[in-house]
Amino acid sequence: MLDLDTQSVGSDDEDAPASKVRAYNALLQSFQQESDEPRRKRRKIEETPKEDESDEEEIDGSDAASEIQDGAQDEDQAQEDGDSDAEIDQDEVADDEDEDPTDPFDQHFANPEANGLAQHIKSVTDNQWRSAKLKATKEDSATSLTLSLPESAPASAQKSLKSVSQLNLKQRILEPATKHIGTFSELGRELAPSIYTYQDVLCGARTVENASELRHMAALHALNHVYKGRDRVLKNNSRLAAADGDADLELRDQGFTRPKVLVLLETRSAAAKYVEALIALCEPEQQENKKRFEDGFVLDELKFGGEGDSHPADFLELFEGNDDNDFRLGVKFTRKTMKFFSQFYASDIILASPLGLRRIIEHTDPKKADSDYLSSIEICIVDQADAMLMQNWDHVDFVFQHLNLQPKDAHGCDFSRVRNYYLDGQAKHLRQTIIFSAYIAPELNRLYNAHMLNIAGKAKLAPFYPGVIGDMDLEGMKQTFSRYDSSSPPTDPDARFKYFNTAVLPSLLRVPKPSDGGPGILLFIPSYLDFVRVRNYFANSNETQHISFGAISEYTPVPDQRRARSHFLSGRHSVLLYTGRAHHFHRLRLKGVRRVVFYALPENPIFYTEIAKGFLGTMVAEGKLEASEAGVRSIFSKWDGLRLERIVGTKRVGAMLRDKGGDTFDFV
Repeated sequence: MLDLDTQSVGSDDEDAPASKVRAYNALLQSFQQESDEPRRKRRKIEETPKEDESDEEEIDGSDAASEIQDGAQDEDQAQEDGDSDAEIDQDEVADDEDEDPTDPFDQHFANPEANGLAQHIKSVTDNQWRSAKLKATKEDSATSLTLSLPESAPASAQKSLKSVSQLNLKQRILEPATKHIGTFSELGRELAPSIYTYQDVLCGARTVENASELRHMAALHALNHVYKGRDRVLKNNSRLAAADGDADLELRDQGFTRPKVLVLLETRSAAAKYVEALIALCEPEQQENKKRFEDGFVLDELKFGGEGDSHPADFLELFEGNDDNDFRLGVKFTRKTMKFFSQFYASDIILASPLGLRRIIEHTDPKKADSDYLSSIEICIVDQADAMLMQNWDHVDFVFQHLNLQPKDAHGCDFSRVRNYYLDGQAKHLRQTIIFSAYIAPELNRLYNAHMLNIAGKAKLAPFYPGVIGDMDLEGMKQTFSRYDSSSPPTDPDARFKYFNTAVLPSLLRVPKPSDGGPGILLFIPSYLDFVRVRNYFANSNETQHISFGAISEYTPVPDQRRARSHFLSGRHSVLLYTGRAHHFHRLRLKGVRRVVFYALPENPIFYTEIAKGFLGTMVAEGKLEASEAGVRSIFSKWDGLRLERIVGTKRVGAMLRDKGGDTFDFV
């Protein structure tokens, strides 16, 4: 690792570490074209500003490279130059004060060397963290907040933040923030100290009810960061112009490229909600390409949510609008204007789905594949991460692997203005990552450990779960949890399959067939890979050839779904295999269910309630099944602790994972 200090890389000081000079020179030599402008001098614009070509191109068309063209960089710089001097009014000048040592923006980004940057990076890279749990304020809505700081960071109590008036906000967004956010909720008070001091945040307590507040808090932070960075650059432009090439004036205030905020979202409707929050908080005088944005991201009519609609609230939030998950959008801010569909290198904020971003990073044409616009991301926001878990989480990992890499081309960068930690390849240690999810899964924990390496620290918030097994309201119905031995996560699928075949399946098939239908065994399988394995076993094994079964996965066509459901209800099929993603995308209401077997517990505890209570409860309510005849059986291992906790409750989960007196737990 390069040794860092406050010395400018490339300085003529003979005491400057040679490794830093070599790293800087190697970076410059890797670019195809180097700047011919004198060092420390403001880059001039030689071409007449042009209209963005992207305005005439479809952003999601086959030529995805149109979103990231470099030509917009010159147009953007010219626009900023026009904003920098004569057009800035006195209020804006007053708002752009000198560096404030108490401002988190200045502490974390503008002058981190003054706060022990090298020591903090060493602690993080050596995985030396100091963690402490902060207790919740109320028992009835308790959460567990764990704060981790680098070992080299001084211990300090978090500042209590109750409202936006206590934040270091740009004056122009203070009034809108007060109007749209004002006082934080209890959850907001727990998260605000970490969010607004640039610490990483993993929040596993997102709900439909608090989603709007979390979205506005994140949007406010992103907007404030963009404005502070932009105004600092404009002010330094003026200082450089007034200095007239003074060689002693060095102002490092930028990254390699302009985009500073990346917002990863699962659907276009979610992106539309974030855009609405940004508009409400910045109140732009002009909105360029707004109609085009609405046409591409907002549906005129909702597909669900009408009168009599019985879909749950979390399903409606995700799918009622435009649920397309292949998109990307650049947004650019100037003093008066918010522009949609700006090219990536001319954008301040990029909103995209993981799939949409990956498709342009891995473009089939090597000349069009590019990720340099992610080299200078300073805030990454991931909202509804639980929905991404139900898609392909590999897309999210792929995007994070391409954040804050050294760019392959210069893209018109003025290296005399680039901050030293960018040149040293340490930008990932200053990037803030904010993740909102309905729950915390192992994939999120892996991302937390591998990619959330912020020198400011990181906070993880999880609720105290009472457990959903008490919400069944079906007195006399038994819920059985069976634990099996598993030596490691890689071997867990094999151990689960063996336990199911030897201990669960035989006992199920011994139950006598009811006179008014089939056994009605619903086998819920969260993982598609496990589903394929079990389906093949039912179809090809000698032990199960006498069992009639149907199967519904996320890939099953609607006619085949209907056929499988009909055969299951009539008793023609004794067993119905049903995947977690099929339930996530369709929320089918299956009839004829008499017993439920969870091959693995669902990540989303709502699924447990909807299947165990909804499907079985309907049969009991209609008088077609006695509660004592109904039953739910779930199998789990010690690696399923997070899923189990959400279903049986935080107080019970520890004993169920460690109990040596038995491996079966019954709840009635």
